[in-house]
Formats: sequence, C-alpha cells, structure tokens
Amino acid sequence: MKKSIFFILFLGTLGLHAQSFKLAVAKYRGGGDWYSNPSSITNLISYCNDQLGTDIDPDYDIVEVGSPELYNYPFVHMTGHGNVVFDAQEAENIRQYLIAGGFLHIDDNYGMDPYIRPELKKVFPELELVELPFDHPIYHSRFNFDNGLPKVHEHDDLPPQGLGLIYEGRLVVFYSYESDLGDGWEDAEVHNDSPQIREQALQMGANLIQFVFLGEENP
Repeated sequence: MKKSIFFILFLGTLGLHAQSFKLAVAKYRGGGDWYSNPSSITNLISYCNDQLGTDIDPDYDIVEVGSPELYNYPFVHMTGHGNVVFDAQEAENIRQYLIAGGFLHIDDNYGMDPYIRPELKKVFPELELVELPFDHPIYHSRFNFDNGLPKVHEHDDLPPQGLGLIYEGRLVVFYSYESDLGDGWEDAEVHNDSPQIREQALQMGANLIQFVFLGEENP
C-alpha cells in the first residue's frame, strides 16, 4: 500500500507503541455542533492505551480544519448533528493533509449526513464515497466485526454503513453512518447504553486506531 513521505515519517517517529502522541477533534464552520460527545475521544484513548498498548496522550486537541496545525495529527475525528461548511481554503487544506498521509474519521451523530457529503466533494471532487466490504481490514485489524459497523443507536432504523474515500489505493476518510460510534464511546451515564453496546463501539474505535497506524496487522 502506498504511503506518503509524511505518513512514513510520522509512523517512524511515533509508531503505535512509541512515544506519546495526540489525537484531535476537527472544528468546522456552518453551525454544526463539532464539539458534541465531549467524553468520547477521551474514553477511546483510554481504551486504546489499555487494549492496544498505545501511548496516546489522554488530552486530545481541537484543530480547525483550515489550520496548518492539522498536519500535527495523524488521526483526526469529526462529528456533529448538523450543518458543515468548508470554504475553498479549508477544503484544500484537508485534501493536502489527507494526501500527505493524514486520516479523517467522520462520525455522523445523526443529522450530519446531508451536509457532509457535498463538503467532501469539495475536498475530493474526483472521488465517491464507497461502502467498504465486511472483509475490509478496518473491520478486523484488532477485533473482528464480520458484519461491519456495530449499531449503537437506532435513529431511522437503517443499517449502519462504513463508507470511505480511497485516494490512490489508500483509505483516507472513514465515514461511520447510521452507527453513532461516538455516542458509544461516551461516558456510560450519558446515553445509558448497555455495556455490550459500549464495548462494541470502543472495539470498533480501537480498530480504527490500529488500522491507521499498523494497517492490516491483527495480532
């Protein structure tokens, strides 16, 4: 699989089990609540550090999508319930970040879907979101999900979908739709999800981290 110079250098410097590094949450314009699920990334980090042996800094950062600081983070998480707007500079910044080796996980927190799709076309007008097959390594990198994404919240009672943008053979964006993974990562008392649902959500989140840093490896 082709990896950019940026990505190779980042992994060579950090690695999955090397010195501590940070994840980031994307801040975007348009009025959508980019700040929703405030405990989710903290809990995912704790889970990964425990289950994968990572050394991710427990304090995640917030990064604006148009900022050069985006390049400081190999994994960026984006969520919300509503409107998303990228201007031309922001779209180009995201594009170059992803081409350089970055990874963007977008989690539809219910209501984001009609807004994020046209914005992604600004970033990669030449690409289409594709549903990843259930045998894709992202579903098996650490924990096995033979039926794809877990369903955390029902909402419209539609099946969860794991969608991706693939640039030159590399998955650069993973879009979890009708799943609500981030809600499953939240503190237990926020949504009162069952322990089983929360564990499935965290396991899938750990798969994302494992996949981004170690590709197809499943120890």
